[in-house]
Amino acid sequence: MNRVGGSGMDLRSKARTLPGPVSDPAKLPKWNYDGSSTDQAPGDDSEVILYPQAIFKDPFRRGNNILVICDVYTPAGEPLPTNKRYDAAKIFSHPDVAAEEPWYGIEQEYTLLQKDVNWPLGWPLGGFPGPQGPYYCGTGADKAYGRDIVDAHYKACIYAGINISGINGEVMPGQWEFQVGPSVGISAGDEVWAARYILERITEMAGVIVSFDPKPIPVRFVLINR
Repeated sequence: MNRVGGSGMDLRSKARTLPGPVSDPAKLPKWNYDGSSTDQAPGDDSEVILYPQAIFKDPFRRGNNILVICDVYTPAGEPLPTNKRYDAAKIFSHPDVAAEEPWYGIEQEYTLLQKDVNWPLGWPLGGFPGPQGPYYCGTGADKAYGRDIVDAHYKACIYAGINISGINGEVMPGQWEFQVGPSVGISAGDEVWAARYILERITEMAGVIVSFDPKPIPVRFVLINR
């Protein structure tokens, strides 16, 4: 079961064994976790409840195993402040919105970072790469850094049933992009979050950090007085 942590971007997950295969999220049991450990609840009242909302095939365990996107509530059934899906579901379930059948195509850029130094793949340690130009959609060991991770993510998302429609290298070495869609309504958000989770898992296995920050390397300004 996968959900978002207290920062609004950190992904959390835990595993549960079921008596048999399940294909409908409504037939999955609710579950709980310690919200004080994810900055989502105080220590003296830390229980948070997981509500299963979407199911994807598990590309890691495979077989009948599944990944489940959940949103989070208090034990009294109130959505947590980080639960943006709750408000989105109310909008997308409105008859007027549903009748329009809204389609979405979402681009997700990300940067692969060396784990111990938080510096992009393909960059000289503590230094900067050459100017942009050869890297966008580039091919070759001196232009495309981390393609094995990118391709593994692409294949895993296809296996999971995510409507991933493409990948490409971006203008900065170590930066890549995937696209999800066209997807209808709230499923677009569920698919993007599931794709992010799968990417986090694959980079974890590869010993690489993934950053979804649009500018993961701080800009340095030098002021010269004269």
